[in-house]
Amino acid sequence: MQTNTRDRIVVAAARLLQRQGYVGTGIKQIAQEAQATLGSVYHFFPDGKEAVAVAAIKHSGQEFATLLQKALDSEEDPAEAVHACARQLARELRESDWLDGCPVTAAALETLGTGSEIQQVCADALRGWERLVSDKLLRSGFPAQDARELATTVISALEGAEVTAQVARDEEALQAVGRQLARLVRSYEVPPPGLARI
Repeated sequence: MQTNTRDRIVVAAARLLQRQGYVGTGIKQIAQEAQATLGSVYHFFPDGKEAVAVAAIKHSGQEFATLLQKALDSEEDPAEAVHACARQLARELRESDWLDGCPVTAAALETLGTGSEIQQVCADALRGWERLVSDKLLRSGFPAQDARELATTVISALEGAEVTAQVARDEEALQAVGRQLARLVRSYEVPPPGLARI
């Protein structure tokens, strides 16, 4: 079935990009990993490697968003929810033997300044993840500006900690960042309705 072939190509490309980056991943390797012919890859993606990468990054970004949303929903308290995100990322990274880090980092850094569509889909993914955290904080009563800025801080810190953990092959960076982010979120304790914030 054609849809299955296309899906296999996208999933294979997503895994390769996550582990090897855009530059290190070739179209022949994507076809081989997907158990598809090179002709099939070009049938679904006539514009070649960049088009495959764009579809793969969108797929990975959505997968990561699902993981993030599940972690955020696992705790009612926003500080604990943010901490849960760090724990989940640490678990996933450890279980992949430190291979499967952020699904957009490598491709984003390798295509900086190129005007590539890859840059746009990476930026969209990051903004989408920030919105998930911001929405959680808004539902918990945080003012809109605080929610936005904290969400940017949370995603930026988690991304950096994930790279550090991956390089060190040790989850402590993620665990430490999770604890500190939870402390930061708690420092913005939202007052009960009707009471002014001091």
